[in-house]
Amino acid sequence: MRSSDQPAVQLLPAERVDDLLTHDLHIIQSDEVFSFSMDAVLLARFAGIPPRGKVLDLCTGNGVIPLLLTTRTQALIEGIELQPRLADMARRSVAMNRLEERVTIHEGDLRELHLTAGYGVYDAITVNPPYMPLNGSDLKMNEHQAMARHELGCTLEEVIQAAVRLVRTGGKVSMVHKPQRLADIISLMRKYRLEPKLIRFVHPRAHLEANMVLIEAARDGKPEVRLLPPLIVYNEDNQYCPEIMTIYYGNQEGKS
Repeated sequence: MRSSDQPAVQLLPAERVDDLLTHDLHIIQSDEVFSFSMDAVLLARFAGIPPRGKVLDLCTGNGVIPLLLTTRTQALIEGIELQPRLADMARRSVAMNRLEERVTIHEGDLRELHLTAGYGVYDAITVNPPYMPLNGSDLKMNEHQAMARHELGCTLEEVIQAAVRLVRTGGKVSMVHKPQRLADIISLMRKYRLEPKLIRFVHPRAHLEANMVLIEAARDGKPEVRLLPPLIVYNEDNQYCPEIMTIYYGNQEGKS
């Protein structure tokens, strides 16, 4: 719920204000349109982000990743979202958190952003793109859900092309995706001069196969990739493992 010192915000039907972890941030959500999930939270923590400079979040949805990144950096943060309703939700969440001087949300097509922003202007880029190629199931969802999950507005290749245009040489591009697409991701990144540097698999439980993969690449980097230890979400008691608790709720010992 919104705290008493947060600016008033106009909510549309079916919208609500949720607390965003323990960072004293709040976000507008709607089950009809979009609600963030663990993949966004993990990406916001995993991504290599400079202390200052310019950061861009592609496919920003309701702006959850830019909001979370404000807790890690003093960089100027931008997000771009194709769907007008989601971009509007993101802007209102930014205003509700009084972050207008640090976070800017663009409504538009990521494939065209370089035409106005320029080439190589961002120090780091994050992206939580639609995971699924087009198939018949995308027609069974509402428009907003279909575009969030299926490559209706952009393909994986177009996302990577956009990132390469926008990130500076040596800048980092961080993505969360499905492990089933990892071969495609690595192949396309190398095709467009993004060199994978870090890969981490996320497993729901230690004995289950990964259901997410986090990958960070550097533009024009030298070939060298590190496979990080797996991140396990739940322990045998069906509780969050310690690292997940730290990601969501902070280090209780005061460490970053």
